[in-house]
Amino acid sequence: MRIAIAGAGGRMGRMLIDAVLNHPDMALAVALDRSGSDQLGQDAAAFLGRDSGILITDDLDALAGADCLIDFTRAEGTLRHLAACVKHQVKMVIGTTGLDDAGRAAIEQASGHIAIVFAPNMSVGVNATLKLLDMAARILNSGYDVEVFEAHHRNKVDAPSGTALKMGETIAQAWGVDLPDVATWTRHGDTGVREPGTIGFSVVRGGDIVGDHTVYFCGMGERIEITHRSSSRATYAQGSLRAAGFLRDKASGLFDMQAVLGL
Repeated sequence: MRIAIAGAGGRMGRMLIDAVLNHPDMALAVALDRSGSDQLGQDAAAFLGRDSGILITDDLDALAGADCLIDFTRAEGTLRHLAACVKHQVKMVIGTTGLDDAGRAAIEQASGHIAIVFAPNMSVGVNATLKLLDMAARILNSGYDVEVFEAHHRNKVDAPSGTALKMGETIAQAWGVDLPDVATWTRHGDTGVREPGTIGFSVVRGGDIVGDHTVYFCGMGERIEITHRSSSRATYAQGSLRAAGFLRDKASGLFDMQAVLGL
């Protein structure tokens, strides 16, 4: 399977390139980076001290030589890549977060033409955690206050993280409500007592934290905590390749990691 990587000069892009080069059934076909990047024209595997034969480019028409693009960039870049993938009939694995409603709608519309896996977190462990949260929320559906805590590195530009939002959405769905109707995004000053049935969010940004998420179910006399901690982006890379492989025989459609993993 011929794989294209977006954001090839970034930390996640390099992790993905390393994973593709070491995958027995996949080959690196295209390495994209933004216009003006000092990585343009360099070999995509130069950071590994090897020669892949693939030069980093900002030419989106290069996607014509790929079967699937893996994209962990920013919203505006992802939407440009989406249009190019539709043009060249290239499948997509999208791990970009911070997309607004219009961006999500564009992805859904594009999925009528190409096959897409769109998920806020590609980690197998995180998606197993979402399954556990669904189970816990159905059992602990009254008498428990829920808090979603997340921490990421100082360079992350959106908050709460896409994974934290997905955790909140999973719990809200299990409760039969919409997350925007029960979410508490900020607390400051005289907030008053907590409203029953709400889901609170807390955010930390600092240092080089890869990604920590904990959901607290706080009851009277007990507290249940479900936690996932990432110590390496390698888990996201491996999950992304699994998602790309899932799309191999798909012509179109929008899928998430729960579908990829059969959950």
